[in-house]
Amino acid sequence: MGDLPGIPQAGPPAEFVSQTGRTLLNLREMLLRGDFKPGERISELPLVARLGVSRTPIRLALDRLAHEGLLEISPSGGFVVREFTLTDVWDAIEMRGVLEGTAARLASERLSHYNELDRMRKLRDEIDLVLPSTIESFARYLDLNEAFHTALVDLAKSAMLRRTLDCVLSLPFASPSALVFARLKLPKASEILTVGHEHHHALVEAIENRQGTRAESLAREHARLSRRNLEIALGDKDILSCVPGASLIRLPRAV
Repeated sequence: MGDLPGIPQAGPPAEFVSQTGRTLLNLREMLLRGDFKPGERISELPLVARLGVSRTPIRLALDRLAHEGLLEISPSGGFVVREFTLTDVWDAIEMRGVLEGTAARLASERLSHYNELDRMRKLRDEIDLVLPSTIESFARYLDLNEAFHTALVDLAKSAMLRRTLDCVLSLPFASPSALVFARLKLPKASEILTVGHEHHHALVEAIENRQGTRAESLAREHARLSRRNLEIALGDKDILSCVPGASLIRLPRAV
């Protein structure tokens, strides 16, 4: 019998949805932590015992991770861990800059009321209070920084842009927080965070004044901080080990 018109149909049980979500988070964390090596084959059955869940949420999680680009479908069945070249990494960071730049420009063009910027202003001011950052305050900085970037995309008022950006941010190294913990070990870490937050201040000002071109340029320059940070981290194994997904990068062999 087909679905009856006008009567809401029951979706998957909430317990199943939450179990699938937890499985996805666990598998993504394992991949970024280096539990699996690039090119390693991943199958459902070993993960059933390892994660203590049934095959269905594991299958759904693996499909999602393949869609995100962390896994590739193996011609012989199952999935293999994807390996990233440095070009992949730079392209992912560049694409985030392009998309967040577009978000900043659209936010400037589509701002209809001064109060719409209140969320970004509040987050900017809260970041002021946790800088210069310490080990104790760094988790708070991380949350505020993520929220600031989310608020920027919200102001763009574009569901299409948000979906596209979500795909890019699912890749390692692309998100605003990809290098956050490594930054604490970078030379002149405090100065780098200060420059990044100066960008936050300038972005709010540019959007407030409807300066779309300036806002776009600032957002793209802000994303390029991640590239500069990663270039520094690549020269220090201890720092690089703090970068989620670093084990998935194929580094050039030393001559």
